[in-house]
Amino acid sequence: MTVDSTTGLHSLPISRRPATSFQQKLRAIAFALVFNLGCLMINASQFVFLLPLRLLPFKWSRSLYDEGIRYTKGAFGCLLILMCQWFSPTSLKVTFEPNGRGAVPQDIVESIVERDQEGNVVSLNLPSKFVYIANHQVYADWWYAWCFLYYNSSEAHRYIYITLKKSLRWVPIVGWGMQFFDFIFLARSWASDRRQLATHLSLLGKFTESNQIPLGFLLYPEGTLVSRDTRPISKRFADKMGITDMAHVLLPKSTGLLYSLRSLSPRIKDLHLIDVTMVYPGIPPMGYGQDYYTLRSMFFDGVAPPAVHMHVRLFKVEDLPIGDLSDTQPSKIPDTSPSKHAVEVEIPSQEKEAFDLWLRNLWQEKDESIGRFHESGRFSEKELPVFDIPLKLRRKREILDAFCFFLPATVIGYLWGRLKEQ
Repeated sequence: MTVDSTTGLHSLPISRRPATSFQQKLRAIAFALVFNLGCLMINASQFVFLLPLRLLPFKWSRSLYDEGIRYTKGAFGCLLILMCQWFSPTSLKVTFEPNGRGAVPQDIVESIVERDQEGNVVSLNLPSKFVYIANHQVYADWWYAWCFLYYNSSEAHRYIYITLKKSLRWVPIVGWGMQFFDFIFLARSWASDRRQLATHLSLLGKFTESNQIPLGFLLYPEGTLVSRDTRPISKRFADKMGITDMAHVLLPKSTGLLYSLRSLSPRIKDLHLIDVTMVYPGIPPMGYGQDYYTLRSMFFDGVAPPAVHMHVRLFKVEDLPIGDLSDTQPSKIPDTSPSKHAVEVEIPSQEKEAFDLWLRNLWQEKDESIGRFHESGRFSEKELPVFDIPLKLRRKREILDAFCFFLPATVIGYLWGRLKEQ
């Protein structure tokens, strides 16, 4: 089977595709070698060059450590792009509704997009401090979300935070690297997770604002993929609540998102919510994404989606019904107060219900837009410009960045300069 013979296979369920060819097996071996090498070099750089800096009792060493961690996080983002570029070529087809409701004038949308002299999209002027939410169809959703944020003009791919299962914390290399990235590991028990999530995000928000750096927190309100197992659960919950179930997505869970927004918003000025609706070609209406796309099928077999369709809506968090935060403003709590770093554990039920309704309505709109896309090929009733962004690195030197090539020289050069100053 040649590379071109994979064309069209994305619309066939994985179980009905031809047997793996010799070329696909070679691709799988090459992908495993290159991707694992990249992860190993990133994690090794964190242990060898950055961990010692964190152990030093100097302010400058901690600052250099933080910058180094951001470099390794950006390196991982470059590695994800590179894996698409070399093993699973595709593009992002992006449409915008910046005001969160309805179509907007062409010139406003164009102000978000920056192009090079050839007219190619090279960056997106999106908010630099945001919470990113999206529907969850396949396990590659987070991969493409990170790739999408690579094009944020604020280099948001270097400032991403996500939540993970606590069991992944000690997975060799990958789990260790995620700990260095300061990702949030949860036990998936809300009774024990809510304080940890609120505390972590509150401190992260304070650090972000005091250092005037970007922040991107990724969250999937559905909590899991749409599948044969989860679809009936969503339906039973909808029936229990006396509400209409969704056709293409699961009913969202609002609690984690509400706690996240209430933890970050008082500490970060101009925080935004980026809502993305994702659709993968080939998955039929009411179909299940994992029947058509898995990480293995995309990167081992080379059957990539021809494009990943992303419909983006932007909201200012201050305009959302997240409740009364007047008592949680850090500026209103004395520095000497033991509650200065306290976090909110309980949210009034009325405020929870208001936000839950808002999020459910948002998801209903998302569900309707997916249905519209299946029927007409577009998310909105009005025609919106579609921006095609091929997933490839913008600069050749970023191939070296993907393997943390420049980190050792940077750290050693900085330390040498410090020694010369002594």
